[in-house]
Amino acid sequence: MTHQRGRAYSQDLRSRVLAASDRGLTARQIAAMFDVSVSYPIKVRQRRDRTGEVAALKPKQVQVRRLSGHEGALREQVACRIDATLAELCAWLGEQRGVRLGRTALWRGLRRLGLTLKKTRPAKLAGRLSVRVWPGRRPGRGGTGRGACVRGGAGRGAGAGYSTAPG
Repeated sequence: MTHQRGRAYSQDLRSRVLAASDRGLTARQIAAMFDVSVSYPIKVRQRRDRTGEVAALKPKQVQVRRLSGHEGALREQVACRIDATLAELCAWLGEQRGVRLGRTALWRGLRRLGLTLKKTRPAKLAGRLSVRVWPGRRPGRGGTGRGACVRGGAGRGAGAGYSTAPG
């Protein structure tokens, strides 16, 4: 029997598993007989013993995303203000659209929409971005996964031989 993740087994199967358990079969025997996991007969039996219920639980309600219905306006706002930070976009959503949202939730929503807030191009044009390449590695290549590390400014560690940005 194939089982789809997130879907309950049929009530008929539950009844047959419980009947086999009542006849004294072990969980391993029941699992082999009905092609279910070994833990399934145990969990069904435990639930019946604790609560008396044998039916599957009702599926949980799917939470509606707070950004639903605001995707178009958010796309326009990101296109108009390419230099906006997540905090600024959160404030805009609260003031203009009445949606209270944290930065992480907004970031996940933007990722779902395929939008990014990377400011590499405007920062490069302003001359504020430097790319640090770890010694002995070329940026964007395999290896240990360190590749290139993007850093703002010419702070500590962005000395001679490491910065590929002009200036």
